[in-house]
Amino acid sequence: MKKIIVLATMAILLFACKTTSVTSTKLDRPSQVAIKGNWVISSVTYPGSEYIKVNSFQIADSKCFEGSTWKFISNNNKGEMALTNRSCPAFSSPITWFVNRKGQFVLKILDAGEKAKRVRDGYILNMANQTDTSFQLIDQINVGGKLTDVVYQFQKN
Repeated sequence: MKKIIVLATMAILLFACKTTSVTSTKLDRPSQVAIKGNWVISSVTYPGSEYIKVNSFQIADSKCFEGSTWKFISNNNKGEMALTNRSCPAFSSPITWFVNRKGQFVLKILDAGEKAKRVRDGYILNMANQTDTSFQLIDQINVGGKLTDVVYQFQKN
């Protein structure tokens, strides 16, 4: 009997201490609906950009994302992105995304025909300065032991 009580107590404590995942939080529907449509990244900025290179989303140099086109569909959280900078490698991909109530933008870049639930890797960026015609996604990277913000400025197309 003692073993059952101890096991039940341990199980209750284990489930009570469960952390919440970014992907399990509730969605911020108004923010998602506001970014529905076609967008272009007008600039990518970060301190020290003249000295360091940032490989964004493990795809290409961050400056290759300037001019890239993004399509966000808010009713099913899908979309597309494409690099259009002629001096960079061509790249396009379907995406899935959502905005949680903590103001975090969760992004998965998919291969053609791949389902989002099969993709384990994704990106969590902070969303800022959202208006009807622009918003920013902010990624934090480690540069020499110091966190640095990489700011992707989106403009409505």
